[in-house]
Amino acid sequence: MATVVPFRGILYNPEKIQSLGDVVTPPYDVISPQAQSAYYLRHPNSMVRLILGKKFENDASTQNPHTRAAEYYQSWLATDILRRDEKTALYLTATDFVVEEKAALRFGLIARVALASFEKKIVLPHEKTFSRIKYERFELMKHCHANFSPVFALYPDENGIQAKLAEYAGNFSPDIDIMDDQNQRHRLWRITDPSMHQWIETAMQPGSLFIADGHHRYETALNYQNWVARTDSTFSADHPANFVMMYLCSMQDPGLRILPTHRLLSGMNETQKSALMSGAKKYCDMVPIALEGNDAGKAERQLEREMRIHGREHALGICIRSSNVFYALSLKPRIIETIFEPSVPEALRNLDVMILSRLFFENILGLTPADFDNPERISYTSSRSDAIRCVLDGRCDAAFLLNPTRIEQVQQIAMEGLTMPRKSTYFYPKAISGLVIHPLKRM
Repeated sequence: MATVVPFRGILYNPEKIQSLGDVVTPPYDVISPQAQSAYYLRHPNSMVRLILGKKFENDASTQNPHTRAAEYYQSWLATDILRRDEKTALYLTATDFVVEEKAALRFGLIARVALASFEKKIVLPHEKTFSRIKYERFELMKHCHANFSPVFALYPDENGIQAKLAEYAGNFSPDIDIMDDQNQRHRLWRITDPSMHQWIETAMQPGSLFIADGHHRYETALNYQNWVARTDSTFSADHPANFVMMYLCSMQDPGLRILPTHRLLSGMNETQKSALMSGAKKYCDMVPIALEGNDAGKAERQLEREMRIHGREHALGICIRSSNVFYALSLKPRIIETIFEPSVPEALRNLDVMILSRLFFENILGLTPADFDNPERISYTSSRSDAIRCVLDGRCDAAFLLNPTRIEQVQQIAMEGLTMPRKSTYFYPKAISGLVIHPLKRM
């Protein structure tokens, strides 16, 4: 059973930080070097200094981004820039955003969730993680003893939790109401009513939680828990290291959006370009879409329509450098059985991203595991327009455009204990960092 409980969060002090929008940031993994520098310059108390500190040439084990983050964190606590709430609370958030030119609203509940290994099937992943990233996050957690960014997780909402939270938000003014630099509105309510705490805890217990974003953060929290258990003589069942901060969103929330993550391929030779086209004709039905002049907008919209129409038939789009034609592809019948051995579970075989990786990248183009790990060969973007522009500008050789993974696919794969290929989902927007901090030491 999932254990979802309130906690005394640490928040920016509005008496010291006049505009909270100046200090919150996206999670560390989507902050570019340019954005990192911009956040540094924008405000001396920006969350970026905690979650993604700058590196310097003379860094060492005693002076590095993690030690500096700990120094900032302790200093901001000591000077009341960060202040811990006096009452335990569940932190309800609402995010207003625009996606595909349509307005949307998504609710999230920031809470403390009891850690459980994946084998217990209480918290379930759907993606693989990388040791290098977990080591880096672990070092930050060891120095700072805090969750600065929540794990983004989903819950099957059989008890009407989202509706009750939305009703609560409609009855009270938010404690925080800000705009971020993406023109997204973020509101936060402190829920301090013990009866609401009990109702939500009970309503959350029956189902599993599915990690949407933050797999590295969750696995790092498990590693931190084990480390504290070994090194802290005061460790016990109520120690805060037994919990992790989560942003919980209902699977039925109308504002839940999954964007596709398109693939950009570089380093293709002429043989591979020829093989790509002949292979596409062999395995797929193809709809050519001609470019008209330098304006790719019309062709992009037609490509998107074709991919949506054939979405249940495993559709994708291809744009190739120095070509004046885009291609919308849909897999021919019974092709899946020819490219996947029977041992591959059906849930994985039906993923468009798996078909792209196995059929196009491995079988047709002959890419190796080293190619998949090389960002100079394969890079990613969630923007269809950016992917196409990358090809037209000559910054990559081909773009492979995907439809978004469906939420029921995420749930099925997680329930079966399987994992998707990397970059299979992009839950948009990310849960921002800086609204609430979860302390991992007794205070």
